[in-house]
Amino acid sequence: MSDAFASSPTARTNEPPLLEVEDLQTSFIVGEGQDVRAVDGVSFVVKGGETLAIVGESGSGKSVTSLSIMRLLPKKIGRISRGTIRLRGKDLVGLPEGEMRAIRGNDIGMIFQEPMTSLNPVHTIGTQIAEVVMQHSKLGKKQAHQRAIEMLELVGIPEPVRRASQYPHEMSGGMRQRAMIAMALSCEPSVLIADEPTTALDVTIQAQILDLMRNLQAKMGMAIVFITHDLGVVAEMADRVVVMYAGQVVETGTVAEIFTKPLMPYTSGLMQSIPRMGEYEEKTRLQTIPGYVPLLTKLPGGCRFRTRCAFAEDRCAAAEPPLEVLDSGRSVRCVRWRELDLKTKATA
Repeated sequence: MSDAFASSPTARTNEPPLLEVEDLQTSFIVGEGQDVRAVDGVSFVVKGGETLAIVGESGSGKSVTSLSIMRLLPKKIGRISRGTIRLRGKDLVGLPEGEMRAIRGNDIGMIFQEPMTSLNPVHTIGTQIAEVVMQHSKLGKKQAHQRAIEMLELVGIPEPVRRASQYPHEMSGGMRQRAMIAMALSCEPSVLIADEPTTALDVTIQAQILDLMRNLQAKMGMAIVFITHDLGVVAEMADRVVVMYAGQVVETGTVAEIFTKPLMPYTSGLMQSIPRMGEYEEKTRLQTIPGYVPLLTKLPGGCRFRTRCAFAEDRCAAAEPPLEVLDSGRSVRCVRWRELDLKTKATA
């Protein structure tokens, strides 16, 4: 990463929030009817043109948050039990499914983690993109197919006419991911949710996909909610960061604040686990966070991170710490943050 942290050129800081998530609680029924909160009181805002990264280990609630925004939770076991999700002031939580279906793809697009499981294997790429276009516009079949070809060209796929007639298995992983991006952007959404969009790709293709997303964001002016565990990607892509742990937000801030002066020990642990140039001497080892994210059915009392935290004290177990909002706009969930000096180095 360069010395200058990423900043979206199209971010419109003076405008009201485009997407507002407030006190979101998403529950799943597990086992013999036990109600488990996979997302517990999550709040954040996204402004037009900016990139918000949601980070954390597997099991932290990142993907469930994105599926909640899209209202794509499994119907029989998952539900939004509390909170609001407002797009331009309109609450999506209580919308009838028909209205929500019109918003998906049209106002909010989504790139899923693994395109091979998200694309239909029995339909061509062009047909699948055209179908999305026809669902959200008045274009006919021929015009929608032409739009699909234009989108494939926009995302840098060579020979888009030929590629539009291919099936997903006939494309490489990078090509399939580009096709997913083309589908997500075909109706020019104002918000794009990208759930680990580069995880299954090699580093060269990852860089190409990230460049593509930045260029399309600048061209289309959309906001991006980028969900990832890769902090190198966060440093390169994001304006602001939401750190999640065991279903809760534990810290928020600008990307520069999070990387140079984390306030929460969990965030600091994530930062210390990033490989850095010049730190590959024989005796140097990457620092890791001991243990694992706790099961949501067996959360520890008090601070949910305390069983893995090197700074935990008795008071950390006494009560669950609130998310404290600071005058600077940052927020942190830790009773000891004022006492700790967790300053870390930005990646080179």
